[in-house]
Amino acid sequence: MLVDTHTHLYLPEFSENSAQGPAEAVDRAVAAGVGHLIMPNVDLTTVGPLMELHSRRSDVTSVAMGLHPTEITQSWREDLARIREEFDKAADAFVAVGEIGIDLYWDRTFEREQMFALESQLGWAESMDLPVIIHCREGLPQTLEVLQGFRNLEGVMHSFGGTEADVDAVRRTVDFHFGINGIVTFRNSKLRDVLPAIGTDRLLLETDSPYLAPVPHRGKRNESAYMVHVAAHIADYLGVPAGEIESVTTENASRLFRLVL
Repeated sequence: MLVDTHTHLYLPEFSENSAQGPAEAVDRAVAAGVGHLIMPNVDLTTVGPLMELHSRRSDVTSVAMGLHPTEITQSWREDLARIREEFDKAADAFVAVGEIGIDLYWDRTFEREQMFALESQLGWAESMDLPVIIHCREGLPQTLEVLQGFRNLEGVMHSFGGTEADVDAVRRTVDFHFGINGIVTFRNSKLRDVLPAIGTDRLLLETDSPYLAPVPHRGKRNESAYMVHVAAHIADYLGVPAGEIESVTTENASRLFRLVL
């Protein structure tokens, strides 16, 4: 069994018609061998759809709660307070705080606010003894600066696409896992060369659906069923049996997110 540690099957890209709805996407993943899916929140508008899909497929899904860095604006304090209410309702409903982090790719206007919001949500994770799911795009120094105050936290650098130097920088700050998705299958991706530096003991598999569909589905809407291509590609590159990648990454996910599979 494989575990998709990061998927957003509840987003509008998965329409509610009979063939393409979120629940059907979950079913396709399970049929493909992806036996469990972790769905992190994005913003205030996605809390409802996230929890609705989880309620319909709670046997094979888990959820994380957080405020995505690109959703941080001048109202970040009020928005965080509303996200925190979800934990106050039922903290045991969530396996992680996420996805949270720093994203300065499109806009640096709220850089300081993103760092403050990240610090606040890391504090929640620390107080609730939960791992974190970190989104980091063009903001690794800022992310690590904040993480320095939370060295005992467990977590994952989601959709990791960095270098060996980036792996080393993360590990010198926190002993995190690294989430690898369809990027590793792209023809010109250099991420394959970084896999040995990560090591299978800190490797997690993900799709980040509906984004970053792997080869041979690149350019299409991604979904969790396609994670089998990511696993197969990694196994082939590392020269190990596919079953070994399946086993070790499922064990890593189960341990980090305390899943009972």
